[in-house]
Amino acid sequence: MQLDLDIRATLRSGKRSFTLRVQCVSNSQRIAVFGPSGAGKSMTLKAIAGLFTPEAGHIRLNGRTLFDSAAGINLAPQQRNVAYLFQDYALFPHLTVRQNVGFGLARGWFNPRARARHDKVEHWLAAFHLQELAHQYPDELSGGQRQRVALARALVSDPAALLLDEPFAALDPALRVKMRKELSQWQERLGVPMILITHDPEDVRLLGEHVLTLRDGQIDSGQTPWEEQIG
Repeated sequence: MQLDLDIRATLRSGKRSFTLRVQCVSNSQRIAVFGPSGAGKSMTLKAIAGLFTPEAGHIRLNGRTLFDSAAGINLAPQQRNVAYLFQDYALFPHLTVRQNVGFGLARGWFNPRARARHDKVEHWLAAFHLQELAHQYPDELSGGQRQRVALARALVSDPAALLLDEPFAALDPALRVKMRKELSQWQERLGVPMILITHDPEDVRLLGEHVLTLRDGQIDSGQTPWEEQIG
């Protein structure tokens, strides 16, 4: 993955205001954006996805310009070919596992039919060991199973990169350890580049090849290394 990121924006939260300024050039397959809550991590990820528009700068992924304020380029989210995995997974409660995965291929306002079969959907159901759960609904699944469904739905459309917003925050500690290892193994096996945001040093230790430490909207090169925060 080739990421060229240079974005600037003014962020406000209540009475607090700070400038988001993130610059990064990376060829890593695993980029981790690490920092405390309120550092600007989520807005950085949403800018890459097209869910937030910076005031200035550019975003280029694999040589393709997704955003360039000077050139007047700002591709819509559906044109960027990136998959965004929300912290709560954002599964549709009224759709089965198979329909949720198939929604990644859907166009327009129609949900995938319950009995429909698609080769790519069946492939990802098998890849994440979800075949036996395909007829179930999200509220019938464990936290780890819901995450696997969300990953399958994200990957079914062959994205250029997978964007992960605090993917383990909703899991209990024991499951968090298990899912970190599984995600690491899946990423290596599937070869899908990923950009991960987290406030957990353990996520960074296992999943971060190129680490950006963000504080108050700025990359903090002088901060105590995240390794030292693992207790």
